Parts: sequence; C-alpha cells; structure tokens
Amino acid sequence: MMAPARSMLPTGWLLWDTITIDRSEPQKRPEQVKTKAPLFRSVIGLAAAMLGASAIHAAPTLDLHFPAPSEATGSQREAMTSFRMAVGPFGADGIPTTLAEGALDQSAYRLQTADLSTLELLQPLRAQIKRAGFEVLFECETEGCGGYDFRYGTALLPEPDMHVDLGDFRYLAAKRIGPHGDEYISLVVSRSQDNGFVQVTQVGQLAQPAPRFTASTKTPLAAPADQQALSLPAKPVVSDLAGLLAQGQPQVLEDLVFPSGSADLAEGDYASLQALADWLKANPDQSVTLVGHTDNDGSLAGNIAVSKKRAASVRQALLARYDIPADQVQAEGVGYLAPRDSNLTDEGRQKNRRVEVMLTSTK
Repeated sequence: MMAPARSMLPTGWLLWDTITIDRSEPQKRPEQVKTKAPLFRSVIGLAAAMLGASAIHAAPTLDLHFPAPSEATGSQREAMTSFRMAVGPFGADGIPTTLAEGALDQSAYRLQTADLSTLELLQPLRAQIKRAGFEVLFECETEGCGGYDFRYGTALLPEPDMHVDLGDFRYLAAKRIGPHGDEYISLVVSRSQDNGFVQVTQVGQLAQPAPRFTASTKTPLAAPADQQALSLPAKPVVSDLAGLLAQGQPQVLEDLVFPSGSADLAEGDYASLQALADWLKANPDQSVTLVGHTDNDGSLAGNIAVSKKRAASVRQALLARYDIPADQVQAEGVGYLAPRDSNLTDEGRQKNRRVEVMLTSTK
C-alpha cells in the first residue's frame, strides 16, 4: 500500500543500555511534510511480554550490535498503532510509504566514534537485519533519498537524542513475515563531528513492549538513571525582552519548541512570543526581524533554508495568534554563520540552533 508520508508517534520512554525508565509523558509525532533521515542501536535483551487479557505473544525484539560503543539516548513506544514507513525517495507526490501495523518501538542511539562514515555505520546493521530474515525494501543516501524534503518528512526523535546532518545521512527500510504477521524495521543513520547517530524503528509483533529488560553488567555511558528520569529541563525564563529590544540588543527566544523532523513551531503558549507581541502592539511604529540560526552540520545553503523556515514559522505564529501586523515582523535565516557557542560539542551545537529577534527599524 503506497501513499504520501504521514505517521504517528507514541508515548515516551527513555532507554538506557538495558535499563528502561517509563516517563509516562505523552508526546505527539509531527505531521510529515515530505521526508529525509539517520540511525543505531545497542545490545538490549527483552523479556517476552503478554499484554492484557488478550494475551498477545510477542516475537523476539531484533537486537542490533553497533560497530562502536553506543549510548541509548531516547525511545518512544506504543502497544498498537498504524505507522507509515517510507519505502521510496521524496518526489512530486511526497514520500511513498507502506502501512505497518502493530507494536511500535522507536529508539535513538549515539555512537562514540569520530572515524566511521555513515556507510560504515550502516553496513553491519544491514547485514544483521538480512541475517534475521528481513528483505530490504528501500535504501538511500542523502540526495538520493530526497535531501531536505525526505529528512523533514520522516518522523524522528528530537534533537539532541537523534541528530541528522542534512548533508550526510542514510536510510533503510526492510520487512519480514513473522509468526504473527508482517514485521518492519527502518534505520536512519547520520553523524556529527564527534559521534554517529542511529534511529531504529520497529513495527509489528517483534516490537511488542516487554515489562522489563534484562539486567546490565555494563557501566552506563550516560548520567545516572535517576537523574535522567527526574532532572527535567527547567522552563526558560523570559528576560526583560522589551527593555533590551528598546536598547537595540538582539534576544534569543529560548522557549520555542519545534517538533522532531519539522521546521514548524509547535502549538502551545510561549512566554517569549507573548512578551514580544505585547511590545509590538505597544510600539506600532517599530518593526523587528526574526533570525533563524543552525549549527554547522551540513551545507550552508541547506542550513540557511532550515533557519529561514523556522523563523518564518515563528513570524506566522505572531501574525495568526497575536494579530501582529505583517509589516512589523520579517523573517530571515543565516544558517551557521553566527554561532553563539562552539560547534565542537553537542551542547554547543544545540545552543546554536535558535531563533532570535532584533529591532530593525523605527518609523
């Protein structure tokens, strides 16, 4: 069954080596525009599961062995859902997909390697998938996938859990017939300057969630599990935006949220936008420009396009939600040309992905 890509994202779990933390935090998967991709997975043993009175028996989860030390960064799961998996490159009609149904397991991993290419990351994973009886339905690399449109039409876990370099990523989708029906798996593989990144999506009875994982004897590569579960990010504080804008100082809109794989601003209330809207209404003779910024992964042209789309999405929110006149707000993007932190670390690159507002004229 083929159709333009749309998909759904389930409730959240954090995976960690062989430890699972249920965050009980519903999340939504973004509407897919037209798609693009990267991926990897560590060795996790799942116990068999039975769900509810129906006693659904799960086939074994496919465990992939990575070609470098790996750290599980995040996971999303759903007991039963429909999922459209990409099986072709982005084209005039969007991304061809096939309908997969069953339990959904979507997990992201960071690989500690600065030397392996995306092909070297993908090859051993592909071999393991084939040995497990899967038939490859589709495989592509960057522009062969559809570049920007493929990546942003593919549902991914959010940064920094899953990072995709727009100029260097690979995608693979495969299928096998299992004891309880069709089973699907897809990989998105990419990298940053210091690490490899892999997202594994499994749909079907092979992905049936189990109540617990086997105990691990390995030292976790991430922070302690209790810190991961309880140290939720603090809500950004809105500074004196009005006063600083009046002084001509650009301000970062720190609380903005963009769904995974999307350049569209997520629905919700943003204190920074409310403050900016109030200031614009109180100063109708002044105008501002929203400026999108990215990290330095990928080409300059691609990053400028992404940064401008995000700034444009914020502008549209100001116009639609707060009734700001169109001539008071402009949107531009400069890609990676104006970093506020080092691009040599994941933390720095995350800070560099932002939208700023600056005063541009006084009528």
